[in-house]
Amino acid sequence: MLAAAEQVFAAAGPSASTEELAELAGVAIGTVFRHFPTKAALIEAVFMSRLREITAYAREMATAGDVGAGFFAFFTEAVKQSTVKHAFTDAVDSDDEVMAAVRTAIASAGADLRDAMGDLLTRAQQSGAVRPDIATAELIGLMIGTSRALEQVGPDQKGQQRILTVLHDGLTPRPRPESST
Repeated sequence: MLAAAEQVFAAAGPSASTEELAELAGVAIGTVFRHFPTKAALIEAVFMSRLREITAYAREMATAGDVGAGFFAFFTEAVKQSTVKHAFTDAVDSDDEVMAAVRTAIASAGADLRDAMGDLLTRAQQSGAVRPDIATAELIGLMIGTSRALEQVGPDQKGQQRILTVLHDGLTPRPRPESST
């Protein structure tokens, strides 16, 4: 139901039909309202589900055998999910009640995501895969900016990949030149 809700609301905004959602999810309309009594509750659940998934992915990548590859896999996935989230948010942004519920959901789950990202970043830095001078707040800023850049490129996969490559290169440590003293 949550995947169907995300798809329907991203396409039609908060005025989307719950009947369309139920049909897409393959359930009766009563099932939708039994689980989510209001559209705001449904949209909040969609955001919470996404945040839990990406948090779990960050934690999984922090324990990967190659934490550096895990870091860059997480970065790429989080940025790509963020572009979908932005489209979804833009679609429901006109409804103040819905956006208040979404902000609450993000605030409550955001700390867990930041902690998981911080742990992943620290481990990737300790492994030598990520430059040591990047903090979690800066990483979040880079991810937000990159997701917006991918939106500007649109569906051009080669353009998106070039942007991600530039960011990955920028996050990779560079050897320091030897000083001549």
